[in-house]
Amino acid sequence: MRLENFLALTQATLVNEPCIHGFENIVFEASKVKRGDLFFAYDYENISLAVTNGAYGIVFEEKVDIIDSEIAWIEVESLDTAVKKLLRFKMIEKEVMAYECNEIVLKLSLQVITQTNFLSLVGDLKSVFKTLWDIQNRTIVLFCPALTDSSIFASVKTVPKRPFAPIEIMEQTLFETSFIYDDIFYERQLISPFFISYLEELLNFFKMLKISYKLKKFTPIDHFEAVFVNKKFEIKNFGTSEKVLIFEPNSDLIDSQILFLERHASWARIIFITPSYIKPNRSENIFSYKNEKDIVDILKNNSFHFALIVGVDKSILSKPLVKQTQLTMDF
Repeated sequence: MRLENFLALTQATLVNEPCIHGFENIVFEASKVKRGDLFFAYDYENISLAVTNGAYGIVFEEKVDIIDSEIAWIEVESLDTAVKKLLRFKMIEKEVMAYECNEIVLKLSLQVITQTNFLSLVGDLKSVFKTLWDIQNRTIVLFCPALTDSSIFASVKTVPKRPFAPIEIMEQTLFETSFIYDDIFYERQLISPFFISYLEELLNFFKMLKISYKLKKFTPIDHFEAVFVNKKFEIKNFGTSEKVLIFEPNSDLIDSQILFLERHASWARIIFITPSYIKPNRSENIFSYKNEKDIVDILKNNSFHFALIVGVDKSILSKPLVKQTQLTMDF
């Protein structure tokens, strides 16, 4: 990229008069800089390393010492904003077609094998940049606005929610589903019936855009994630215990998940554990917490088959919830 083009696209300020006129690549890690690269200085301590490795330009937010006047020193108001402006230009140049969806549809799409001109976009801004910068022309990109800034795309369409080819559920448990879609039978898939409407949305999207796909084995997507435990809250194999903790980090889904559990597990004892600032549309069996200790106390002091825990993930199980007594050889 030519220096003058970079300055125009990002509305940046060139603070010196360098000898160079362009750059080979844009790099965020100083250790990966090669001769001719443009280095975005998210970490000021690594500027000297980038220069030593051959950077032709340094992009920065705050004042820095110019340690090599022959290369370009470029000031911007925001490194993130500059990256987004570059990506927006590249997406227009590549004629990328962007579609937005919710987080669950996006995470399900990551578990589907698709053709090379389709991309499910995830990651922080730097990884998104690396993914998109060399993308092939007219790629279809699926992203979630809650996770990725939509401003990097010049035009965004929304994935249609109304299905024209519904999924037919043949058998189901709370956490497994056998179903038929488009005349193909998928037996005992490790996906809860709660997610079927989201999967339906995704598969119809593929069908609408004629994107070839193949479903592979489903794995947990960090939503409505079931963890089977014993009485000591030690993690057990899937389906091998009668006590199940269900983790849901997104509080927006609590009401729909409560309704799902009440409908499909009416026989079970179910408790719902939510952050204190959340007020679900019901009052029975709701327990509020302010910290992880509160969650532990609620689990230990209540009898249940299923516990829906909202606002945290299963990492709270990294430490034993119940203190273990020391074993001895005394009989």
